[in-house]
Amino acid sequence: MDQTKYGLTLSNRSVLLGMSSMEEMNRLARAADRAEVWDSVWLGDSIFAKPRLDAFVALGALAAHTERVKLGVGCMASTPLRDALLMAYQWLSFDFVSGGRSIFVACQGQREAGGGLFEEEFAAFGIEPSTRSRRMEEAIEILRLVSETEKASYRGTYNSFEDVTVLPRPVQQPLPIWVTANPNPAFPKLTERTLRRVARLGDGWMSTANTPENFAAHLAAIKRYGDEEGRPVGLDFEASLYYNIHVTEDPDSGMEEVVSYMRDYYGADYDRGFLERWVAIGDPSECIGRIKEFADAGATTITLRIAAYDEARQFRRVTEEILPAMVK
Repeated sequence: MDQTKYGLTLSNRSVLLGMSSMEEMNRLARAADRAEVWDSVWLGDSIFAKPRLDAFVALGALAAHTERVKLGVGCMASTPLRDALLMAYQWLSFDFVSGGRSIFVACQGQREAGGGLFEEEFAAFGIEPSTRSRRMEEAIEILRLVSETEKASYRGTYNSFEDVTVLPRPVQQPLPIWVTANPNPAFPKLTERTLRRVARLGDGWMSTANTPENFAAHLAAIKRYGDEEGRPVGLDFEASLYYNIHVTEDPDSGMEEVVSYMRDYYGADYDRGFLERWVAIGDPSECIGRIKEFADAGATTITLRIAAYDEARQFRRVTEEILPAMVK
């Protein structure tokens, strides 16, 4: 039996773009909550770079519409932009109101294509982009500290406080905190630095736009670095792939729709080679095979974002034709 878990990524950006609605987002979340093949439901995050419903607000709405599924943000691209202590307070409150179903995934936004108005967003907050890595690290450290410790104190480069107790206390102990890393193997020093950060700070790792071979190699490196950092990766460590899916018996027309959908969503034209790596496109057997490659590479959670205009139809196909074959 496949032990990999599967998450549904919904789009809190599509609501603003007119590609979906709040009603549709809530409806799909409820449907995933009823279907045991889904373990979690996810939303994205951005503030001004790629405007969307605020992740905290939208996740709170999903918590009210669901009872079973875990709820995560994949990933919190605004982590270095938000006040770290205030964000920790908000996330602890979310874990409390969701009944301990939260998964926090830290990341720092991207300059590359698809990252939206990255420079303008950082300028709006008066934050130098070169500081984003350390700001993200401090935010992770603070979230973990105040979730586990009352009367907590912290001294960092960008954050300092004394004797602070954050209420409410989270339901989960420890609070799951994953770290995003999508290193390019062509840059080995940067690859080591980002994967060491995962090993040092994360209870899990989220990656995207990967290959099964690179995913497996990066996961092996994280485990090696965990041993070197004195923080061994345990059996409960989550290795997560953010993936996309489009189920169709006509892969050519499916690719055309994916190209159009991604252009409308991200405002960027991705080349087809990249999309073939980022999206499982094809009939059920083809999609199952593509997903299984990542499960075999060590992915413990695979989140699936539906790359199609008809989300409801695609959701039914994934729920009824894809995932039952993966979790049977």
